[in-house]
Amino acid sequence: MSAPLTTSVDAPIATRPLPARTFWARALRHRSFVLGGALSLLVLASALLSLVWTPWSPYEIDIASKLRPPSAAHWLGTDSFGRDIVSLLLAGARSTILVGIIAVSIGLTFGVCLGLIASAKRGWTEEIIMRFSDFTFAFPAVLSAIMLAAVVGPGMVTSIIAIGIFQIPTLTRLTRGSANAIWAREFVLAARASGKGKFRITIEHVLPNILSILIVQVTIQFALAILAEAALSYLGLGTQPPQPSWGRMLNDAQTLLFRSPMLAVYPGAAIAIAVLGLNLLGDGLRDLLDPRLARER
Repeated sequence: MSAPLTTSVDAPIATRPLPARTFWARALRHRSFVLGGALSLLVLASALLSLVWTPWSPYEIDIASKLRPPSAAHWLGTDSFGRDIVSLLLAGARSTILVGIIAVSIGLTFGVCLGLIASAKRGWTEEIIMRFSDFTFAFPAVLSAIMLAAVVGPGMVTSIIAIGIFQIPTLTRLTRGSANAIWAREFVLAARASGKGKFRITIEHVLPNILSILIVQVTIQFALAILAEAALSYLGLGTQPPQPSWGRMLNDAQTLLFRSPMLAVYPGAAIAIAVLGLNLLGDGLRDLLDPRLARER
């Protein structure tokens, strides 16, 4: 997986969005964006499909059919409990995307709000918020999930809260750094001279000009959330049985690596496809939303 995206606050930021036709014309020529978008849509389509149809019930256990090889009835075979692998992968995509969306939404909501407040207020307010971010960095998602599991027990809610908390400081720092660059721009100084308050300037001028940066970062954070959810489920702290999860599929397959190694390959490939797609999509969006590259292409 590529390293998390970092955005320089000194880079020029577009003050006017590109026309929709121009953006999509460039986007369809951008290989990273197209490939990343296709892989991401594949994962999303799998999750949506599982809401209405799966070849077999992902919750139905059939010991008599355990560890069956791929066939017309079971396209990728069955696991040690006789469950259909394709059905488990489809339902696992639903769990993974649900956890990722909610967790990233938590991080985005609190992170952007705290970052904008820190940038607008400055002084002690900024110092307190940034020190809070530093403190939160000391509790990665796995450690937070362990502490939450000790209090309320493991489960999907535990993984959502743990991953969401871990997302907050990253987005707080990015928002604050990007917003600080906007507050120093001439059009913001003109808005302040005209008598606009800090809240109005933040909503009308600062947030729209850092929105493209946040969109790109969200795709990267989503990929990290998918990895974190899989890790927590693998450790038994995330999604619990009988709800399917890619991480739990890896956990169930670890004792059968020599007998049936493909049981680990399938969920591992699903995780890799989801993370690769989001990383490529983020790289493509970064190029497409960069005003310097927009003028060059």
